[in-house]
Amino acid sequence: MAYFTIEEGGYPPCYDEDGVSPVFFASAIFGDYASVQPCKSAPHISPTPCSVPYGGQEVYHEGAFEVLRFDPETMELVGSSNGEVPWGRNPVGGGWEEDGRMLYHGLAEVNGVRIPGKTAPHLGGCNVSFGGEEVQVTEGYEVL
Repeated sequence: MAYFTIEEGGYPPCYDEDGVSPVFFASAIFGDYASVQPCKSAPHISPTPCSVPYGGQEVYHEGAFEVLRFDPETMELVGSSNGEVPWGRNPVGGGWEEDGRMLYHGLAEVNGVRIPGKTAPHLGGCNVSFGGEEVQVTEGYEVL
């Protein structure tokens, strides 16, 4: 059962390893909004369509999440490194840590696959879920 359709997800910012399955920016709601984690979502991801980089692992989130409709006409991905917010840009907030620090939508490449994830100055890079792990990319990723 798909939780959302590709049409509802809008323009996909990237595709999975197979090159045809669209992957979207999302935000997973943890607990009673104690934290909201930017992540990836796709109808084909199993066992749930929401995969979160959290605690060093790829967590398949079974709770509430929201898909961000990416619009390439009004949004852009800007190169960054070391958790920095690109100068003169306003990053798209995707959530927050339990202590209130903001998290932003990011996109990093791992093994030739572009993956939505989370970034912030305190993270020092862009963290994505891939291959069962939380993978950190410190250089050459993008901030939405």
